[in-house]
Amino acid sequence: MLALTRKKGDSVIIGDDIEIVVLGVQGEQVKLGIKAPRDISIYRKEVYEQIQKENKEAVHNINVDALKSLLK
Repeated sequence: MLALTRKKGDSVIIGDDIEIVVLGVQGEQVKLGIKAPRDISIYRKEVYEQIQKENKEAVHNINVDALKSLLK
């Protein structure tokens, strides 16, 4: 993990086309702005983990026989 110290208005570049900007700091909260191409999905970690969990559950709930009949 890379740990950086940044001030309001400072930014970090990831790859060639993602920029993370520190918009503000209030107490222990940091407000970030993210500039990235529209085709890149950006999620808060807790939302991303919930999506992954639901996707795994959906795979386990697939009715293989029903799917085979649809593909015929």
